[in-house]
Amino acid sequence: MTATSAARDAANRDEFFTGARNIIGVEAELLSGTDEAPLVVHGRDRELAPADGPFLVVDIGGGSTEFSYGLEECEYARSLDIGCVRLTEKYIAHDPPRPEELLACLTLVETYVDDVARECAGLAAAPCFVGLAGTVSTTAAVEQGLASYDRDRIHHFVLTRAAVEDVFRTLATENRAERLGNPGLEVGRADVIVGGLCVLVQIMRQLDLDECLVSESDILDGLVMSLQKQDSSGT
Repeated sequence: MTATSAARDAANRDEFFTGARNIIGVEAELLSGTDEAPLVVHGRDRELAPADGPFLVVDIGGGSTEFSYGLEECEYARSLDIGCVRLTEKYIAHDPPRPEELLACLTLVETYVDDVARECAGLAAAPCFVGLAGTVSTTAAVEQGLASYDRDRIHHFVLTRAAVEDVFRTLATENRAERLGNPGLEVGRADVIVGGLCVLVQIMRQLDLDECLVSESDILDGLVMSLQKQDSSGT
């Protein structure tokens, strides 16, 4: 059992871990951002051909966003304190969001992405940009107008920058009830999708990325891969 950004921030995480241990029977491992980011590359879609890499993989979570770069191994990894829930709670107080609230989100993301781009010079030139997690999957579902979740239609769907901008523009100008009228948007994501899109759209703008390959392989797959490596090494 592992925990990530929300547990890293929680003031009562020890109480939570105790309750979880009593119910599940195992102790939770709290992953740091440094631990979390490389798992994204380890869990990246193994269907992708190495010849199409190296890969820039971005996992947009609730409290953090992980940047990972590499081919078979992780050459660069960074966890950033930006995510769909964190941005929503910190900056978006109105429904629909006001322009100044969206600008605050985009500006913060810009600052973080600047840091990442300075640290990894080859990032923007990566041949393949892969997007993971709920914000990216939801954007793909909305773009296709999916009435219900369909992994086969989301996994490996290619989101163009124009499509991401269009979904962002639509959802950011609607209130919650109106957003829910868009097929593909689940109730549980309606409150935070705009914050997540601020991350996705700013990354694509700033790094001049034309396409995002949607993948349903993510950090959970990376955790499994890491356990398999431990078993094979006898540790």
